[in-house]
Amino acid sequence: MNVIDLAVGLRAGAIAGAVSGAPSTVHALATRRPVLDAVRAAGTLVLPDDSPPVALTLAGVAAHTGISLGWGVVMMGVLPRRRAVLWGAFAGLMIAALDLGVLGRRWRRIRGLPVLPQVVDHVAYGAVVGAVVSRSAPARRARHA
Repeated sequence: MNVIDLAVGLRAGAIAGAVSGAPSTVHALATRRPVLDAVRAAGTLVLPDDSPPVALTLAGVAAHTGISLGWGVVMMGVLPRRRAVLWGAFAGLMIAALDLGVLGRRWRRIRGLPVLPQVVDHVAYGAVVGAVVSRSAPARRARHA
């Protein structure tokens, strides 16, 4: 992967990470659950479960940012440029299976989150990464022609 592809992957991960939490946020508001539950759950990837809420929130933002950037770079390297949004959404679903179904089961707060909104967040993340990656295709073709 070259530096430009890395930059596109980081940008895609950053944009997707910033907007993909909208489904679970809307769900939390609609069901009157604490909006920061998912962020604090992510914070337990870094800090003990009984850490102060502010610390869990900050750790959750940091963890989510790192994970989003990492998956953005991975997806930049593997997503086809054709139908990248669709393939990205599918990749997001696969990431949800790994994040929530396999790894997340080890953390009590992650297990306690409503599953469907979290899965939708992951699918949205993948679709947004796909959209950003697909927009980079003309520049990639010009460089490799």
